[in-house]
Amino acid sequence: MASHNELGKFGEELAVDYLIKKGYIIKARNWRYQKAEIDIIAQKKDVLAIIEVKTRSSLEYGTPEQFVSHKKIKLLVSATDVYVKQKDIDVNIRFDIISIHKTDTKFDIRHTKEAFLFF
Repeated sequence: MASHNELGKFGEELAVDYLIKKGYIIKARNWRYQKAEIDIIAQKKDVLAIIEVKTRSSLEYGTPEQFVSHKKIKLLVSATDVYVKQKDIDVNIRFDIISIHKTDTKFDIRHTKEAFLFF
């Protein structure tokens, strides 16, 4: 596995640990529908958080959040619609980004709630 893939998987593990510590229940990981993949689906109270995890070893080319494209957002929304219908879920839905940046000595984690909205 390429080192950037390993870093991404490690970032997802960090994100899951972070969410659990914050009181979220992990409903699914790497949930796929057609070309879309939702990194983490987590619930806290009556909110279902659809979470895209972006991990970067450097900020030289931008922050992790900047790497979530409009195409990716459209795929996430489509996949979420299918997931909610399949599971017959009736909760509020929120799209979040967890960005992880590797520094020399640690990983900085930032959780952006409602990173993008759809009406």
